[in-house]
Amino acid sequence: MEHIYTVAELTGFIKSYLESSPQLKRVSVKGEISNCSAPSGKGHVFFTVKDESATLRGVMFKSHAEKLSFKPENGMRVLCTGRISVYPQGGQYLLYADSLTPEGEGALYIALEQLKKKLAAEGLFELARKKKLPKIPMRVGVITSATGAAVRDIINVAARRFPAAELTVYPSLVQGVGAAEQLAAGVVYFNKTKKVDVIIIGRGGGSIEELWEFNSELLARTVAASSVPVVSAVGHETDFTVCDFAADFRAPTPSAAAEIVFPDKADIIRRFENAENRMRTLLSARIATEKRYLLSLKNSKALSSPTAGFDDLRLRIADNEQRLHASVKRRMEQSARDIALVKPRLDTAAARAIGLQKLRLDGLKDRLFILNPLSVLDRGYAAVTDKDGKTLTGVSALTVGEGFVLKMADGEAEATVGKVELYGNEL
Repeated sequence: MEHIYTVAELTGFIKSYLESSPQLKRVSVKGEISNCSAPSGKGHVFFTVKDESATLRGVMFKSHAEKLSFKPENGMRVLCTGRISVYPQGGQYLLYADSLTPEGEGALYIALEQLKKKLAAEGLFELARKKKLPKIPMRVGVITSATGAAVRDIINVAARRFPAAELTVYPSLVQGVGAAEQLAAGVVYFNKTKKVDVIIIGRGGGSIEELWEFNSELLARTVAASSVPVVSAVGHETDFTVCDFAADFRAPTPSAAAEIVFPDKADIIRRFENAENRMRTLLSARIATEKRYLLSLKNSKALSSPTAGFDDLRLRIADNEQRLHASVKRRMEQSARDIALVKPRLDTAAARAIGLQKLRLDGLKDRLFILNPLSVLDRGYAAVTDKDGKTLTGVSALTVGEGFVLKMADGEAEATVGKVELYGNEL
C-alpha cells in the first residue's frame, strides 16, 4: 500500500534531503536583490535574489548582517554565499546567507557612497557651516600617527615656514580597528582644552581599506561639530574620504596641509617691512606738515609782535565807539525834529477832543438835571417819604395818625396824617 505523508512529514523529508546534499551545504549565487527588508529592531535582512528567469528567497540573520560594510538595497547586484534549506512554516526553500558581496563594485565603495549621501542630506558638508582658517595660527594641533611620515612632513614644513608656531601632536592610530575612535578623541581633546587655533588631521596615502577609518561616521560627525577649524589631509591628491568633506578645509597631503596652515615667515616679514615703510612715509609727511605749521606760527604777527594786534583792536573799538555816538546823536536830532513837527498837530487835536468832550458832558448834565426828581421842587412841588426815607407815591400808602416827611426846595418838614381821601373815596 502506498505511504501517505502529512505535510509536515513531506516538508521535513525534503528539508533533510536538501541539508544532507554536499552541493547545497555551501553554495554561492549571484543575482539582483529585490523585496529587501530589515524589520525594525530585529537586525535580520530578508531579500529575494533574482535573474531573468527565476527567483530565490533568502535571509541573513543579525549575527551576519551586522558585519556588512554596506546596506543591501533593491536593484543591487550581489554575490550571496550560504546554505540551502527549507522553511517548514512557509513551505519554501531558502538561501540562509552568511555573506553578501556587491558584484562589480566593492562593498567598501558602496558603503562609502551610502554614508556620503546620508551625511550630505543632513547638511554636514555644506560650505555655509565651514569655518575660516586663522591667518597667523600661533598654536596648531596635529592628529596623526606619532611615528608616521605625515607628522615629520608637517613638522618640517612648520619649521621652514613659521617656526614661531607651537605644535601639539595628539598620537593616534590611522588605520585598523579603533583608529576612528582615537582620531575622534583627538578632535574632542583639542576642543575641550582650547589649546590650539587650528587642527590638522590626517595620514599618508594608501588603499581604500587602509584609509577606511577616515570614512567613519563617528569621525565625520566629530569633525563637523568641532568649534576649532579642522584641516583634513588624508592620502594623496586623488584620495577623498568622508573626513575631507566634513572638515573646514581639505588638503591633498599632510605637507600641503602644513603649507596651507602655516604662513610663510618671509611673507610675514615682507608685510611687516611694507607696513614699516608705509608708517615711515606717513610719519615723515606728518612731521613735514607740522614743521610747516610751526613755521607759519613763528612768522605770524601774533607771535612776532603781540602788541600790534592789541593796538588794532583798540583802534577798532575807538572807531566803533565814535560811530556809535554819532549815530545816537543823529537819531536824537531826528527825533527832536519829528516831535517839533508833530506837537502842533497833537495840541490842535487834543484841544478839539477836549472841546468835544466838554460839550458832551454839558449835554449829559442838562439831561441829568431834567431827569432829577428833586428839580421839580423848585417849582413849588414837594416829595413825600416815610420816616425811613422811602418815597411815597400815593395816599394809599398813608394811614391816619401816621407820620410822614415832606421834602421841599428849601428843606423838609415832618407831618401827621389827619385824614386820607382818595379821589372818589374817603378812608
